[in-house]
Amino acid sequence: MAFRVDRRDMDFILKEQLDLNKLLSFDAFKDFSLDDFDMTITEGIRLAVEKVAPTNKEADRIGAQYDKATAKVTAPQCHVDLYKEYCENGWLGIAANPEFGGQGFPGAVAIAVGEAMVSASVTFMMTPGLTRGAGHVIEHFGTDEQKAAYLEKMYTGEWAGTMCLTEPGAGSAVGDLKCSAKDAGNGKFLISGVKSFITSGDHNFTDQIIHLVLARIEGDPVGMKGVSLFIVPKLKINPDGSCGELNDVVCGGIEHKMGIHGSPTCTLNFGEKGTCEGELIGQRGKGIVAMFLLMNEARIGVGIQGMSQAAAAYQEALDYAKERIQGVDILDMKDANAPRVPIIKHPDIRRMLMTMKALTEGSRALLYKTAFYADIAMNSPDEKEREKYHDLVELLTPMCKAYCTDAAVRSTGEAVMILGGYGYCAEYPIEQYYRDTKIACIYEGTNGIQALDLLGRKVGLKGGMVFLSFMMALNKFIDANKDHAVIGPNVKTLAEARDKLAASVAKFQSLGKKDPYYPVLCATPFLEMFSEVVVTQLLLEQALIAGDKLGAILAEKGAADDADKKKAAIAESSEAAFYHNKICTAAFYASQILPGVFAKHYSFETGDKSALDVVL
Repeated sequence: MAFRVDRRDMDFILKEQLDLNKLLSFDAFKDFSLDDFDMTITEGIRLAVEKVAPTNKEADRIGAQYDKATAKVTAPQCHVDLYKEYCENGWLGIAANPEFGGQGFPGAVAIAVGEAMVSASVTFMMTPGLTRGAGHVIEHFGTDEQKAAYLEKMYTGEWAGTMCLTEPGAGSAVGDLKCSAKDAGNGKFLISGVKSFITSGDHNFTDQIIHLVLARIEGDPVGMKGVSLFIVPKLKINPDGSCGELNDVVCGGIEHKMGIHGSPTCTLNFGEKGTCEGELIGQRGKGIVAMFLLMNEARIGVGIQGMSQAAAAYQEALDYAKERIQGVDILDMKDANAPRVPIIKHPDIRRMLMTMKALTEGSRALLYKTAFYADIAMNSPDEKEREKYHDLVELLTPMCKAYCTDAAVRSTGEAVMILGGYGYCAEYPIEQYYRDTKIACIYEGTNGIQALDLLGRKVGLKGGMVFLSFMMALNKFIDANKDHAVIGPNVKTLAEARDKLAASVAKFQSLGKKDPYYPVLCATPFLEMFSEVVVTQLLLEQALIAGDKLGAILAEKGAADDADKKKAAIAESSEAAFYHNKICTAAFYASQILPGVFAKHYSFETGDKSALDVVL
């Protein structure tokens, strides 16, 4: 079965659910047209299908390699060759600032291209993604000299980039890091320490790698407030901008992982010889502030990673279910001679496929809309509008990362079940999608940390006004559509879920300092609850649009008031079927997934703390 991308659903979100014309009104995008966006996505998908996808299995089989004698890392050659073409055609800097060699497209367009590429090979896209993110930190926090030295070469892919936070003894607790920086007195700092689990920490895509390294300057306080951020190139940079000698940054080995085999995950040793030089970026002691810019962007990127693997797995499982002949129709169970049918005819297979479809399309809608909000937040000339959408992005980012990746693990797991034993074998790509997906729940801040961020920080932003603003918009949607002929019953379920969400927030806030452990214990199911409310609204928005479009098609065919004609029209028209399926997907999510909100609310109300009380 050939790899493919769900272009129709991408287009539906970008062209029918989101208002991309709004972006064209901003100065940053005024030279583009909707046709430019469309052609760029088309070319991105073409590259993903024709060039990137064919490398995925080979890169997984070969994996990244480490030569202990030379301390060098090599990526699979198929990815090295592909990287050159990818960068030469400007894909790495698709949404980057044109002033520094980028293409300047909106994030809402880049996310569609990104989905196609990451679906095709998540491991290939890790190095470009981190390079783009590291460059953006330098663009935002760097001096003019730093921008001139690094950005164009990073946004064009000549140089790569990384983020170096984690250490052997300091993972999620970044403030516990031991990596140190000593003022060398010449505008540079001598960096010393070990960083672990560094994605693309060393490779042969490029000679130069620009590491963004969190370290503590000698004498600065312990904890987060004493952490600074440094630019540490793999190769020292000569006064003329060329690369010079090694900068005392050595790869000590790579991890042998469950998945993402083609991506080198490195241990990096800084300053073993005492000659590793770095330069401060941003304010001293404010390194985590600068790094959070990269981390927040990366969290949305990791959400895309999860969703894209789920999307690829869904397409594969759908094709397989249509072709795999096994068993008879349930109505013919007693007839041994009944014709055998494709497994897509079996209700349980359809349930699993629909679960995958709903989770994937819901995740896609959440990610695309968040990227659209980020475009407005960064480019609107209206300060109040920028602030409003920035706040929404802040609120939604933990959900983009955690919900979309957890949903992807569930979806790829369902795909394995649909293929049965074949899904567990390397003959089909499903088992790789499953393996490659789980890591997305772990890095860039575990999903548990995203839950703590949502409940502990984001819900309370600006004294709770951001959450209140979200709820007011949700109330407006519910009030406008609760009596709608098609989606009204589902909207009423959403209203009940909204009430449970509001009650849960009130409960956790009322606990205050009286019982801080309990909200933390409930943070992960709370994130699931909040995300399910958000995704339900997004899918019901889609169903509203789809209902109008389907109605117009049926009216044109004279099938609006005749059930048999309607069924025939949907069977004959791919567009009618698409819109019909959108309505079904929203109904399925609201009926089968959203009710989980009620169970979570019940569990919160019990006050059960047995997980804390048990003696383990």
